[in-house]
Amino acid sequence: MKKFNLFKVVPAALAMILASSQANLAQVPPVQINKKLPSDPLVLSGQSNGSQKSNCGNVSATPNQIIQVTEALPYLRLTVESEGKPTLLIDGPGGRFCVLADSYSGSKPELSGYWQPGRYALFIGNLSPGQYNYKLLISQEKLPSNNKVRQAR
Repeated sequence: MKKFNLFKVVPAALAMILASSQANLAQVPPVQINKKLPSDPLVLSGQSNGSQKSNCGNVSATPNQIIQVTEALPYLRLTVESEGKPTLLIDGPGGRFCVLADSYSGSKPELSGYWQPGRYALFIGNLSPGQYNYKLLISQEKLPSNNKVRQAR
């Protein structure tokens, strides 16, 4: 009967798991984002395949998109357009954030503001199960304010 040495088997299995997860991340090339976007909005597209249930809806195990912010940006806006009820999970230098659609954003997940340099893994998910085509719009243009100030009479 063969004996297995756990000190040899476990590290080999761990190395294979890490190599496969690194390979999955390598399949998504990072998009470089700096103060000069090639187009505004920059549109990235793909398909959400939410096989993992999370607090941010059904998301994939690996990021749908990766952006590399190369310099501090005073303003950047990410918006997801998709069928169903899309979500956006962002894992970056400032932490992990779940963005859900609301009436203010026109029922689209949207996050805007200051972005620090770093690598951001973006998981486009959905509150509804299934696969949906999506568009991720990246913009540096600020939206006009919806708040109208009434003048006193």
